[in-house]
Amino acid sequence: MKKLPAAGSPAPPFRLEALDGRSYSLAELAEHSPVALIFFKVSCPVCQFTLPFLERMAASSSLRVVAISQDDAKATRAFHERFGITFLTLLDDAAGGYAVSNQYGIASVPTVFLVDSSLNVALAGSGFSKADLDELGRRAGIPPFRPGESVPVHKPG
Repeated sequence: MKKLPAAGSPAPPFRLEALDGRSYSLAELAEHSPVALIFFKVSCPVCQFTLPFLERMAASSSLRVVAISQDDAKATRAFHERFGITFLTLLDDAAGGYAVSNQYGIASVPTVFLVDSSLNVALAGSGFSKADLDELGRRAGIPPFRPGESVPVHKPG
């Protein structure tokens, strides 16, 4: 099994289609600022828990959050409606053989990467990690969690 790209290593390049039908490359996404990539499946309870925190950061900061769904467009749109997700989502589903997920060594979801504008991995983590989301929030200048909000330290994906 391929390992996740480690912090400091080059992020594997890709081009995927978004829910809106447009195609995006990693280089385009990270051209002007770092981008947080989150690989997920709509049926994953830990993904359902994690993505709304990323939505909170994406809506309130300059952090560019891009989800990469391992499901088809119809299921992904329904997930977005149910959980209030508005950030850009790309499709890497079974029809395409999960090409990008495999390239990134995804063994479980959610898996989060922060890719800097030099296209290097700055952060990589699997499952829900309070520390990883705190770090993303620190870099974005917005806390992902509200004061007094009960959040576990980790939930495996």
